[in-house]
Amino acid sequence: MGETVATGGGPPGWKLWSLPGRVRVLVLGVTLLALGVLALAARTAPTPEQWVTAGWLAAAALPHLHASHLIERRRRDRDGTPYVDLCSVWIFAGVVALPLVLELVLVAVIYVHRWVLVNRFDAVRPPHRTVFTAATLALAAAAAAGVLRASGVHEHLAAGARPGWADLAAVVAAAAVQWVVNTGLVAAAIAWTVTVEHPRRLLGSASDNLLEVSQLALGVFVALALLWWPPAALLMIIPTFALHQCVQLDQLKLAARTDQRTGLLNAIAWHEQAEHALEHSRGRIGVLMIDLDWFKRINDTHGHPVGDDVLAEVATVLTRAVRRGDTVGRYGGEEFAVLLPDVDEAEVRTIAERIRLRIRALRITAPTGEPVTLSATIGAALHPSEPGAGLDEMIRAADDALYAGKKAGRDRVAVARC
Repeated sequence: MGETVATGGGPPGWKLWSLPGRVRVLVLGVTLLALGVLALAARTAPTPEQWVTAGWLAAAALPHLHASHLIERRRRDRDGTPYVDLCSVWIFAGVVALPLVLELVLVAVIYVHRWVLVNRFDAVRPPHRTVFTAATLALAAAAAAGVLRASGVHEHLAAGARPGWADLAAVVAAAAVQWVVNTGLVAAAIAWTVTVEHPRRLLGSASDNLLEVSQLALGVFVALALLWWPPAALLMIIPTFALHQCVQLDQLKLAARTDQRTGLLNAIAWHEQAEHALEHSRGRIGVLMIDLDWFKRINDTHGHPVGDDVLAEVATVLTRAVRRGDTVGRYGGEEFAVLLPDVDEAEVRTIAERIRLRIRALRITAPTGEPVTLSATIGAALHPSEPGAGLDEMIRAADDALYAGKKAGRDRVAVARC
């Protein structure tokens, strides 16, 4: 999981005291608990062989993290998405192969490295966010290591024994515990800091969790290399770097299809998806073209940041007002488009009217405290029952209906006759 604790105003460089009270208690409590675990773990001194193993792991982890920083710096300059470093590969390898004190030192080294390269230059990531993230990972790693010690896997692997099914089950359980502890602590910080509409979002997306599982799985192979053939751990830099490149490729593909202000499909991606739906649909298809009334007035009166907030709120309204399987996109400026497969005219009118009323019901306040009034005019068109008309003809018909609605007084739904 990434650094996700939201912050408000506060003293320059240290915004911890501006957090909500219970979040502040969570951040401080997790940090102090991690320090306590480190102090307890340090009572058992590692052997020289364990220090050598830790050195091999650091020799593999740090070059990869440095290379990933170069990739991420270029990507974030381009699209500003969250930082990805795949450090769980190396952290979970340490859980399996190292004594707890060296594992906790590894976490500290990784996040000091990250702070020096990244976070000290990022004004939106004050120091406590890096400390909290490192502390959550330290506690998660300690919990996972506890599972392995309780099951005897640490001693079994360290003795050079061939692992069996019971060892595999224990490693999987340890990985699950690490994920649960880390995700739970981060989710609590998010839930107590910002409003999250859907609780499932606190657990991350399916792709985020698949990426985390992939890192944990790679970490197992790094650990086995460390225990049986340490120089081979260096080879794991290559698949880890390749995984990072795949993540970047997926993000680039998503960015190419997504409108940055709203998170919806952009006009090109919406058009491609709508064309595909039109080709494969067996029923009638509807198109809605939605234009926000007097949007330029909002920008001129309240400023473009408020206008951007309005677009984002409208995008949320649209995605919740349509049906599962409908396609929503930002068509340009203050105009949005919705494709409605398998509908009749009554359904098109119902969905369009629901969208119009929900946009009217939006309550947005400018930084000055002034309310921002909002309405939308919607033009709709249905694919005709006779063949021949394509998507462009439908969009043109919906646009004509939209402008007819504008001329008739705005804030209304107009349906084209096809």
